[in-house]
Amino acid sequence: MNNKDIATSFLKTVVARKIDEAYEKYVAKNMKHHNAFFHGDAESLKKGMIEAHTKFPNTSINIKHVLEEGNIVAVHSHVKMQSEDPGVAVVHIFRIDNNKIVELWDIGQQIPKDSPNKNGLF
Repeated sequence: MNNKDIATSFLKTVVARKIDEAYEKYVAKNMKHHNAFFHGDAESLKKGMIEAHTKFPNTSINIKHVLEEGNIVAVHSHVKMQSEDPGVAVVHIFRIDNNKIVELWDIGQQIPKDSPNKNGLF
């Protein structure tokens, strides 16, 4: 598996509600993340993912772009927590070493229902 495959497979597996499997296969035990709403360790992020899936069981992801430079992978995707919502444009940035995610950043922007930008976010 290359780094792009690791990053996208991780996201798809998490959204498929197989969070334990995603962590076992793809996450280093000492992984750190930069989500401002959780402590910076892997377990706190995992707990947040489980809670989000409990609250929003129909979450979906549509990956739009994947970029790789060395051991850094950026994934631009459309995430919807509920089918009727416009969703969120999200960029996940992964640092991968030895086939494991060792660091993760995520940046999201709500998609407005009535945007004046006809190009959209994707």
